[in-house]
Amino acid sequence: MNKNTFGVIVGNRGFFPDALAKQGRKNILDVLKKNGFNSVALSLQETKYGAVETFDDAKKCAALFAQNARKIDGIIVTLPNFGDEKAVAETIKRSGLNVPILIQAEPDAQANMTIASRRDSFCGKISVCNNLRQAGIPYTLTNSHTVGVTSAEFKKELENFASVCRVVKGLENVRFGAIGARTGAFNTVRFSEKILELSGISVETIDLSEIFGRVDRLTDNDRGVKKKLDSIKKYTTTQSIPADKLLKMAKFGCVVDQWIKEMELNGTAIQCWTSMEEFFGIVPCTLMSMMSESLLPSACEVDITGLLGMYILQLAGGTPSALLDWNNNFGSDPDKCVLFHCSNLPKSFFGDAKMDYQEIIAGSVGKDNTYGTIVGRIAPAPATFCRTTTDDTAGIISAYVGEGQFTKDKLETFGGYGVMQIKNLQALMQYICRMGYEHHVAVSISQKADAIAEALDNYMGWDVYRHE
Repeated sequence: MNKNTFGVIVGNRGFFPDALAKQGRKNILDVLKKNGFNSVALSLQETKYGAVETFDDAKKCAALFAQNARKIDGIIVTLPNFGDEKAVAETIKRSGLNVPILIQAEPDAQANMTIASRRDSFCGKISVCNNLRQAGIPYTLTNSHTVGVTSAEFKKELENFASVCRVVKGLENVRFGAIGARTGAFNTVRFSEKILELSGISVETIDLSEIFGRVDRLTDNDRGVKKKLDSIKKYTTTQSIPADKLLKMAKFGCVVDQWIKEMELNGTAIQCWTSMEEFFGIVPCTLMSMMSESLLPSACEVDITGLLGMYILQLAGGTPSALLDWNNNFGSDPDKCVLFHCSNLPKSFFGDAKMDYQEIIAGSVGKDNTYGTIVGRIAPAPATFCRTTTDDTAGIISAYVGEGQFTKDKLETFGGYGVMQIKNLQALMQYICRMGYEHHVAVSISQKADAIAEALDNYMGWDVYRHE
């Protein structure tokens, strides 16, 4: 995962102790460096203590940020004392940056409340937020109104804010690939390309016939095919899979990899059910698993908005994501359910996994045409779930996000599956059904729901439900 770079504004106000601003600047820069983040901030020579207090200070800081605009992912406003709310707002406006902003206020100590040491950051933060609100500039708050920069609590705030920044930046000029037509039986995964385009998300399309045609042009001894075949065998257990089927997978994978490279795509959604099995003789699941594992997420059934949820989770946590079905109740437990797919889950989701055939489709197209799934039990772990959709009647993108836990509960079934425990699951299912969401949900092994909700709601302007 690339390091985030933050522009740092150190607020100061002359009739409060200047020494607090000087120490506050040192503290925030030290903490950022210690936690693996880069920073852009005024030097001690450019303004008094490298802080922003006057109109001239604001102009200098804004110019510095503008010069480094391409690498700044977010802005942190730190208030070691009350700070000057006008200077902070002026800096951000003049910088021209449109990035997430975190507002941090240093707490006062009860033993240091004299005129020489009192901060009043508690009050100053309210004034900064008021000015930003007046200017129509969105910002992010820490969970506690005041929080010490050097505290463990602020470290968590930094990690959360970094995820917010990655999601917002990652959604700039996203390019997804739709391979094949939407499966006829799945009205569920309809979406609006035009609504996505309004948020900077483009969809490139290619017909399955073009993919199959390119596959036919490849020889068995093609260098790229051999390399792909080797990578498949290294990725998962393939002993029970016929050699000719593995070769077909390798050729299909070569063609898709090349198309992704040509189109500079961030992820793909592939038609599978049941055209690929009937007319090509494999399922693409392991190839999709390999892509998702390498952080090029791939969704089945041409579910582009499901893919978007996968991509958002990946941005937030820096780890692979998967697309699953909300599939079964788990006995009588109201807060547990079974998540399932055929499957194309990244192998990092599993305890043990192997390549197999697709048991559901095999009943209609024959076992020999369904080799290529990657199956197993999802290992116990904390998880975040996310779903995005285009609400065509309202002309907006909607989403829900929350957290759960994959459990150790005993379950014997097929495909890729896991038991997930979610607090107030029944309320979530009511919401999903009433709002007409899809049966697919994106999942990652992470705890990033707050960051995702903040990024999509506050900065992207989407309609977001955060399940508590």
